[in-house]
Amino acid sequence: MIELTLAEVAAAVGGELAGDPSAVVTGAVRTDSRALTPGDLFVALPGERVDGADFLPAAVAAGAAGALATRPEPGLPVVVVPDPVEALGRLAGAVHRRLVEGGLVTVGITGSSGKTSTKDLLGQVLAAAGPTVSPEGSFNNDIGLPLTVLSADPATRSLVLEMGARGPGHIARLCRVARPDIGVVLNVGSAHLGEFGSAEVIAQSKGELVEALPAEGTAVLNADDPRVLGMAPRTTARVVTTGLGADADVRAADVDLDDAARARFTLVAGGEEHPVALQVVGAHQVANALSAAAAALAAGMSPGAVAAALSAAGPRSRWRMEVTRRADGVTVVNDAYNANPESMRAALAALTRLPGRRRVAVLGAMGELGAEADAEHDRLGRDVVRAGVDLLVSVGPDAVGVHTGALAERSARDGGGHGQEDGALDSVQHVPDREAALRLLTAELGADDVVLVKASRSYGLERLAADLLADGAAS
Repeated sequence: MIELTLAEVAAAVGGELAGDPSAVVTGAVRTDSRALTPGDLFVALPGERVDGADFLPAAVAAGAAGALATRPEPGLPVVVVPDPVEALGRLAGAVHRRLVEGGLVTVGITGSSGKTSTKDLLGQVLAAAGPTVSPEGSFNNDIGLPLTVLSADPATRSLVLEMGARGPGHIARLCRVARPDIGVVLNVGSAHLGEFGSAEVIAQSKGELVEALPAEGTAVLNADDPRVLGMAPRTTARVVTTGLGADADVRAADVDLDDAARARFTLVAGGEEHPVALQVVGAHQVANALSAAAAALAAGMSPGAVAAALSAAGPRSRWRMEVTRRADGVTVVNDAYNANPESMRAALAALTRLPGRRRVAVLGAMGELGAEADAEHDRLGRDVVRAGVDLLVSVGPDAVGVHTGALAERSARDGGGHGQEDGALDSVQHVPDREAALRLLTAELGADDVVLVKASRSYGLERLAADLLADGAAS
């Protein structure tokens, strides 16, 4: 972060300063009092169970330069505000405007799935051209995005921001904190369908990103998704399309997967062609890589440099197609950060391309699908059978529909019987919880089996993946 006095912080957020106005924030902006170091600014966020203001004494003890909070604290300069979350956004907006004056280029990324993976790829590509801020994980809301902005400093040349939404107006609000120069829209899918109500509302909300772009900016739109391509008239910025079709401005030709399910393709852009060999798993990463490439090109990189950087970029954020081979030969694919129908299908496709004796899908429920939840879980179970998975283990009461959908599809494939001799799916199991899943898998798994673990984050299946790795020492 750039250094600021507490007086400057108070002016930026419209708060009342209690304490020394000349105190200087020389460190980071943090919301966790346990992570504070001398010179940091502590933002005391309200929570459902605890109030961050209760930890102001801990901030004093840690040597924090000051705090944003709803009340003052003896011994600590505090900018008192009614809403620390709103104040955090205002502070980030003020800092962002100063950094833009110094030449900062900001990229915003949104979509129903693939945001973090694309952000990770783009961050590594842009870092090949200069100092870049693109944190690991998903910092894509009213707290995470401002914290990302505030981690930039005058040396930062590129800032990559992930923008999530749970309703109309959310992305527009994030863009007011940090207006992007380049906006990337990946896709319009079913994530948070229960909160948005329809795919049309999701598309309208994701398109708030391109509406926020300046006329001299660039909108990167996935031409393979009609709803995304339909956002072109909503922006005054230059539009660059990506996709597999010949009409896309930035496209992939000759796509193939290697033995580890990593994509290789020819990047076609700007009248040039360059080979790309991705280090991330899954054919779905091609679309993410194309979006990252188009954004990097818009930021001024050459096609050759982009292709080379994409080929060097690896996985960064946890629990997204995280592939680990145990010492006993079992491969665990931890993709349990989150899930929606589209990302589930992409993960299944990647699983079936990974080498192994058996492919095992361990799936929990997908959250926030609203009225479509039952139908989507049934469809997912059927997709597991169609994908050619050998063993399905659905976990938890909310995932029963995956189990029944798989049974129905398998029954239809063997003419109404319930035998396993058809080879479509050797076994369909349902267990009540993670502990039961671990017991079943410990007994079932053998050398060279490949296990995909995936569910919406609220179901915590990343812990099951960790337990599976602990069950056999990882190599």
